[in-house]
Amino acid sequence: MEPDLFTAAAEERQAREPERSPLAVRMRPRTLDEVAGQRRLLGEGSPLRRLVASEGGPAATSSVILWGPPGTGKTTLAYVISQATDRRFVELSAITAGVKEVRTVIESARREMGGSGRETTLFLDEIHRFSKAQQDSLLPAVENRWITLIAATTENPYFSVISPLLSRSLLLTLESLTDEDVRELLHRAVGDERGLAGAVTLADEAEDHLVRIAGGDARKALTALEAAAGTALALGGTEVLLETVEQAVDKAAVRYDRDGDQHYDVASALIKSIRGSDVDAALHYLARMIEAGEDPRFIARRLMISASEDIGLADPNALPIAVAAAQAVAMIGFPEAALTLSHAVIALALAPKSNAATVAIGEAIADVRKGLAGPVPAHLRDGHYAGAKKLGHAQGYQYPHDLPEGIAAQQYAPDAVHGRTYYRPTRHGAEARYADIAEWVRAKLNGQ
Repeated sequence: MEPDLFTAAAEERQAREPERSPLAVRMRPRTLDEVAGQRRLLGEGSPLRRLVASEGGPAATSSVILWGPPGTGKTTLAYVISQATDRRFVELSAITAGVKEVRTVIESARREMGGSGRETTLFLDEIHRFSKAQQDSLLPAVENRWITLIAATTENPYFSVISPLLSRSLLLTLESLTDEDVRELLHRAVGDERGLAGAVTLADEAEDHLVRIAGGDARKALTALEAAAGTALALGGTEVLLETVEQAVDKAAVRYDRDGDQHYDVASALIKSIRGSDVDAALHYLARMIEAGEDPRFIARRLMISASEDIGLADPNALPIAVAAAQAVAMIGFPEAALTLSHAVIALALAPKSNAATVAIGEAIADVRKGLAGPVPAHLRDGHYAGAKKLGHAQGYQYPHDLPEGIAAQQYAPDAVHGRTYYRPTRHGAEARYADIAEWVRAKLNGQ
């Protein structure tokens, strides 16, 4: 909404005494070139570049929906656009605004366009909190370009934004900042006049810890840096050490190098604890990986492998659970992804175990590598082409569906491996059923 008297006074004081603002606010980028990360969305000719340039014409920039986790720059991008364009800029939050406020902005935008020709950009934060009716109120203004909407959301727009509004807007997906993006931000904040202006230096271990606890969130990184710098200065020092950061943010540093031995050691311990059915140890190692800022997708990939490698058909639900967890963490990210990973780790750790599927494919591959292959039996070869019959292909093949028990006593494997047994099921959990079935089927295939 348009700033009231008190808001305007607060903004004026903030501009007059910038040191009173949080570090994250002071370091807010002034141009798109200063925005950390999101290079994919900020190239020349991109919709955001054109929106800043206020380009019109037959291919004018449409409204946009910015979707991404917290701290990825949604509000920052809107702020940069507000500073760089000659458009009238209005900001609303779906937490406090409603249809009345939206209609007020739209009517004001129409008057402004009709009177001075000046366009209006509306930044609507947390749009997913608007009801369907509230989102409907935006449609005429967006469709007729009475306003250019920049909407921000942390929720999947395909579930939280109505289809008509999605179809009238350009959806831009923001990604969590990389570690290098966060480091760049920290370095800039330490040295920039708007930031800490060189009042402190940052030790390497302290920087690493700040990057880990940020988890790709720029705002979190700068807030933690400001707290740590304040602690260092209060103690009479000028260097922010690892101990300073731990004291300031009350978060111990987890000794875990995502690019070194600790990364693989802890991941290995997680999988071996699941294999050993020690659910508590597995949760401990999961917690260490989460607290160290490990990519949740990496953890989920390891769980999918574990489900097939160590559980297999002893619990046929293990792999679907692991796959569902991987899909979920890719959509929601941390911190909520910790709940999904915990769910999957507990299920896998307590599941009955079998490596029969792992051993089976391993032995089959080993035989193929030894050259134990040989020609496909003639009756199994493709017979759907001219001349196949003359070659004897597909002749004598028995169609299992035509037989009472659905099993034909015929040879399937090449001669070189005929009679070899690769899959040797355990009697653990649900695999006991597969053991009975495999025994019965093998007997029928042998004509017994």
